[in-house]
Amino acid sequence: MNTLLSSATLETIISLCKRRGFVYQSADIYGGLNGIYDFGHLGVLMKENIRAAWKKSIQQIDGDILFLEGALLAPESVWEASGHVKNFHDPMVDCMHCKKRYRADDIDLNKACPHCGNSAWTDIRQFNMMFQTHAGATADSGSVAYLRPETAQAIFVNFKNVTSSNRVKLPFGIAQIGKAFRNEITPKQFLFRMREFEQMEIEWFCTGEQSQDFFEKWIALRRSFYTAIGIADKNIRFHPHGPTELAHYSKQCTDVEYQFPFGWKELEGIADRGNFDLTQHSQHSGKDLGVFDETTKTSPIPHVIECSVGVDRLFITLLFDAYSQDELGSEIRTVLKLHPHIAPIKAAFLPLTKKISEPMARIYYEVKKTLNIAVEFDDSGSIGKRYRRHDEIGTPACFTYDFESEQDGCVTVRDRDTLTQKRIPIDQIIPYLRDLLA
Repeated sequence: MNTLLSSATLETIISLCKRRGFVYQSADIYGGLNGIYDFGHLGVLMKENIRAAWKKSIQQIDGDILFLEGALLAPESVWEASGHVKNFHDPMVDCMHCKKRYRADDIDLNKACPHCGNSAWTDIRQFNMMFQTHAGATADSGSVAYLRPETAQAIFVNFKNVTSSNRVKLPFGIAQIGKAFRNEITPKQFLFRMREFEQMEIEWFCTGEQSQDFFEKWIALRRSFYTAIGIADKNIRFHPHGPTELAHYSKQCTDVEYQFPFGWKELEGIADRGNFDLTQHSQHSGKDLGVFDETTKTSPIPHVIECSVGVDRLFITLLFDAYSQDELGSEIRTVLKLHPHIAPIKAAFLPLTKKISEPMARIYYEVKKTLNIAVEFDDSGSIGKRYRRHDEIGTPACFTYDFESEQDGCVTVRDRDTLTQKRIPIDQIIPYLRDLLA
């Protein structure tokens, strides 16, 4: 078996996702909605695994981690205090000939429009990316609300509620996984830039004196996370922001970047937000958001270290990193070499023929009930085609029940990556999977 030198393209991943049921274009039968996607069965399972791995990773620091699930809508006052109404903009430009719209920082305005070939551009103008709506029966200035463009503000506006309800002391974290919405000018590159997406964020609250130390600790922890879920080190780099790159709320920021086929792009942001957010909300709401210090008898406003990564962006990153092709005899085998913790299906149970489906089905149901993991039973088609399907969706192990199994009480287990096969006793299947997923 010779590994091919070809790697995944964006088109390859899009095709795989639709063909195997990971991701579908939302409202596809009506022409779709740009920048919005639905996740199929395998996509849902894989996203659950990503969330679980992230939750486990943030617990590796000394200190309490609390969880919050904030609302998707918030009143305009929240976004005025956070600076989003004033600052959450992207530069936009239109071709005056074909009316095609672009982000100004994504296109060379000294060249012709790539859509129509003309060189007539509007002036660059700022476009606020938040989705505005009205909450209530009357559409006036008092009912203006926004779909949240990030999950962090729900944590900040609930900070006092959380600290009052839970007996925590600095340093501690509040974490959240949830949807966010940005009216992107030009959604592109499939799941990389979307209008509706999911974020995993932790806001780590500490004193100002502790913030630099924790900033460095979180960078190290995030580096370990990407290694733990199987992303190749060579495809990850850490990019510290220069002064002109910093967001309005950041004192310092380091991006985790991945080398996609379309270049190095941000995967996660690790930001020292100072005490900007809690100070803003304290001033605008009139509520004291300080934390009482027994030593000094004062209530300083904590500083915040934020780690924020998109579930969908990490999802597509893992597919790119895991995608592989190799020669298997005269065939080309496509395989997703996903880490077992990330793979949507952990194991497949395959009777050699339908004639012996019943005993393998009993094994499958026993494993499913005992381990409570996502496994599949498949008795349709040739064994080779069933192997290929599970290679392509990233299933780490396939168990085959054949005509000898009734006599020797064993099945053949096939490893996805090495293609090695060995006989193991049926009563060792569960321990085998426990070791695989340890």
